[in-house]
Amino acid sequence: MPEIRVETASAQYSVRLGSGLLGSLPKLLQELPARPSRVFVVTSPEIERLWGEAVLQPLRDADFAVQTVHIPAGEQHKRLSTLERLCEELAAAGADRDTLLIALGGGVIGDITGFLAAIYMRGIRFVQVPTTLLAQVDSSVGGKTGVNLAVGKNLVGSFHQPIAVVADLDTLQTLPRRELRAGLQESVKSAIIRDPALFEFMEQNTETILAADPAALERVVESSIRVKAAVVAEDEYEGGLRMILNFGHTVGHAIEAATEYKHLLHGEAIGWGMLAAIHLGCARGVLPQSDADRMRALVRRIADMPPFTATADRLVALTGSDKKKRSGALSFILPVAIGEVEIVRDVTPTELTAAVEAMLAEVHASQPASLQEPAHAS
Repeated sequence: MPEIRVETASAQYSVRLGSGLLGSLPKLLQELPARPSRVFVVTSPEIERLWGEAVLQPLRDADFAVQTVHIPAGEQHKRLSTLERLCEELAAAGADRDTLLIALGGGVIGDITGFLAAIYMRGIRFVQVPTTLLAQVDSSVGGKTGVNLAVGKNLVGSFHQPIAVVADLDTLQTLPRRELRAGLQESVKSAIIRDPALFEFMEQNTETILAADPAALERVVESSIRVKAAVVAEDEYEGGLRMILNFGHTVGHAIEAATEYKHLLHGEAIGWGMLAAIHLGCARGVLPQSDADRMRALVRRIADMPPFTATADRLVALTGSDKKKRSGALSFILPVAIGEVEIVRDVTPTELTAAVEAMLAEVHASQPASLQEPAHAS
């Protein structure tokens, strides 16, 4: 069973990866210096039906006081109003400073639970138990937590590291195919920014990975986590290097906001965002065309990204609300080779608009002919 260490200035913890790990949570909690007074499993009703008993019953058998609190499925619930309700539920149930939270679910549940743990009683412990590929390879590791505002994603949040991450690959076997493929875009991102060996593996084994072959998925998940753990260890609070993990996210988050978080899965939006960044890298002459072609081909093969409707002007305007903007300048992650990106802060609105328009042309081309509209339609 691979165990990956995450070591930052504020915390050190392990990511446990393998099959049949949900039942290991009691042992993990029993090994803590201080036993939790209460355990709250934060999950959605859908995830609880699939995996709730596999988590809850072993904890009950080990005499932990455990109960569930629910978050409705969907990015639209990743709001401050949800967070306030959860705080009230914890307080009403008697949660105290020694309470521990378990985030059982995908990225939305993990982000909300982490933020809840960061602010309840000014900070309590939590464990990430990601059940989606996207959460396993990305959002469960690194301590970023938060919720969305109407104008942008993750604009309110905190850095709060989990005490452990338990990534059970068995949970991926019940994942809808669309969610699996969308989550793989975060692994494509990891490969492009820092792991050419992973990129080559995904190129050569695409169909095996998409068929959810356990060995292939374990290789992809482990490599992706190692990329993120290494970056976070060097830059916990996104002062510099960690920004490379946002490759594809500047435009991707704008797409999510423009479509009101309802039409595309997160990984699908990031896929389109990576294509925009690839266009920009080529336009600037920093990305060889051969590498760009391979990147674009893998992004398109990994997921059937749905088309969407938005104007270039609208998307560019929404990037102005991105949390990566500092001192009035938008940081942008440009690919320069497979396995290497650079952070630039001098992308002009004209350049960004051209890259977004090129990406929208691909969106338009992916629509059935009977549904095609001009790419600039709103």
